[in-house]
Amino acid sequence: MILAGDVGGTKTLLALYEDGASPRGPRLEARRASLEAPSLEALALDFVKASGGARLTRAVFGVAGPVVNNRCETTNLPWVVSGDAVSAALGGAEVMLMNDLEAAGRGIATLGADDLEFLQRGERALGNRVLIAAGTGLGESILVWARERHRPVASEGGHADWAPNDALEDELLAWLRARYGHVSAERVLSGHGLADLYRFLSAAGRGAEPEGMAERFAAASDPAAFVTEAALDGSCERAWIALRKWVEVYGAEAGNLALTGLALGGVFVGGGIAPRIPTVLRDGRFVRAFNAKGRLESLLERMPVALLLDARIGLWGAATVALEAPSRAEL
Repeated sequence: MILAGDVGGTKTLLALYEDGASPRGPRLEARRASLEAPSLEALALDFVKASGGARLTRAVFGVAGPVVNNRCETTNLPWVVSGDAVSAALGGAEVMLMNDLEAAGRGIATLGADDLEFLQRGERALGNRVLIAAGTGLGESILVWARERHRPVASEGGHADWAPNDALEDELLAWLRARYGHVSAERVLSGHGLADLYRFLSAAGRGAEPEGMAERFAAASDPAAFVTEAALDGSCERAWIALRKWVEVYGAEAGNLALTGLALGGVFVGGGIAPRIPTVLRDGRFVRAFNAKGRLESLLERMPVALLLDARIGLWGAATVALEAPSRAEL
């Protein structure tokens, strides 16, 4: 049997496969809260035991964080993940760790037309693609066109410096710098970032806030989800300003990545937040911010931009790698 996993800061997706199966055809699949276990090996072993104790030959995990020598110090989890340790826990199975966005990049090839919604049609062309995904953190990957297929390249671009584009964002940068020191794109483009955007607007007195909103926000178990709901139902002007600005920053960062990767083959927008806010992504502000790149605006307008509707793309990508390769030396 083959095990594949997509390990994020909030949730972990796991699936078991027979040899020769399709990446989107697991025998067994589960979703677990990442923090319900002290380590990936504990989480994976519990899943395998629950399946009836399947004997594993290979396992591939996409992990949110930099993977170096089959080891990852996760960015948004208190874990140090070692491929050797996971292998030992799984009875000696071959184990490969890869960056979660690299895995998701491999998963794009498994998607069909119903798994995508185009925010900008652009012009179809052969060339590099890019993938950006905001959720618990911000992931970015470039999918290099290598003649016969796209090859995803892992990156930690979400931790690169963030630059503002207007006066309000200038104020936000100063507020974030005072709070954190270094301000990366992830400081804004994540669940924590959306919650901080609301806190910044509250500190700046921007937008009306209904009575009791501050107390409910402070008590919310998931402040970003709370802000999103209040924005979408129209109950809080400040929440709407926060979400609107967050989408604009997301579009601008996607445009930055598209320029970095010269993504003539397309731009894919994933992560846990985007599928929850399709109406805001569709209203044009994301694409306007994406294209607003001065002298290269016409180049950006040619790039297709698609929202990923299948939240399991990282799992499908990890499974693709595991099912293709008989040993880690070939991964």
